[in-house]
Amino acid sequence: SGHIACSEKRTYHLLSTVETVGPYYARWLQRFPDWDALAAAPLDDVLLAWEGLGYYSRARNLHRTARAVRERHGGELPADPAALRTLPGVGEYTAGAVASIAFGLPVPAVDGNVRRVLARLLDLARPTPAQLRREAARLLDPERPGDHNEAMMELGATICTPRAPRCGECPVAAWCAALAVGTVAKRPGRRPRRGPVPRVDYSTLVAIDPADRILLARRPEEGLLAGMWEFPSGEVCEPAPDTVARSALQRLAIFGACGRRAEHLASVQHAFTHLRATYHPVVVRFDRAGSRTLERETEGHAEPLAPAPEHAWIRSGETAGYALPVAQQKIARLVEAWLLKAGDQ
Repeated sequence: SGHIACSEKRTYHLLSTVETVGPYYARWLQRFPDWDALAAAPLDDVLLAWEGLGYYSRARNLHRTARAVRERHGGELPADPAALRTLPGVGEYTAGAVASIAFGLPVPAVDGNVRRVLARLLDLARPTPAQLRREAARLLDPERPGDHNEAMMELGATICTPRAPRCGECPVAAWCAALAVGTVAKRPGRRPRRGPVPRVDYSTLVAIDPADRILLARRPEEGLLAGMWEFPSGEVCEPAPDTVARSALQRLAIFGACGRRAEHLASVQHAFTHLRATYHPVVVRFDRAGSRTLERETEGHAEPLAPAPEHAWIRSGETAGYALPVAQQKIARLVEAWLLKAGDQ
């Protein structure tokens, strides 16, 4: 079936469950109850089921892992940590968690919570990942490694918290070196601050044809929001209305169309982990077929455009059937409201 039972744990569930997203998890398992179901599903279905959770690379990695489990491991997840680390998106922590919790192997699992517990327990100022793995392995209970790892994670999440740790309730306070010397608040030490998060502006084309269908395009298979659908967007050097509108009209030409009546909608902001994006949607009415060339005014000639990405013309009410990132969902709602208003005029 794709499930592997071990100490009443199931490895497929271990890779996908997160307490804070219970409703999503339940729907996910209803749609993809085991490795085989996930492996057989089209990527579009997987991304759509993941919609709203963010970190879409995790959904793609789960899908790739399911196919690797089916094709390379006979439908059963390998127990060996080294083999687990060859699967897409599986690193030291995930491999350790699965190997210990699902298979009962004495392998440490060090996440952020465990890092903090170990640093305080042993009074380590700025421990390296290798040092933490060594100490975690040294302290690991070989008889109950899964329970031990889960207990360490839970201890860090509920008692040994980053701020205001509840040392009076800690079951290992008597052995805590940092508590003994008064350095709990300083451990594990601050990581170097990241630089300022860059801000990026995007011109977003909302192309509408005479039948009031809207244009969606699929993003590339690699990079940010890979494989998802969007209103065609491109980075602009400045968010000036003329710049944004010109970029949108040029983007429409990629799809072999010319447009008119560029109208700006409200901007939409979204924070990614590594950048803050502002999307500037521009409604452009599809006017006629174009030549798929871009006129270069300064050079006096037309330059052929890059091939158009995979795209679809759909009704505004059909966007629910496409995996749209959160910011694009907000734009879709703006477009739907615009179409309703335009229909009343």
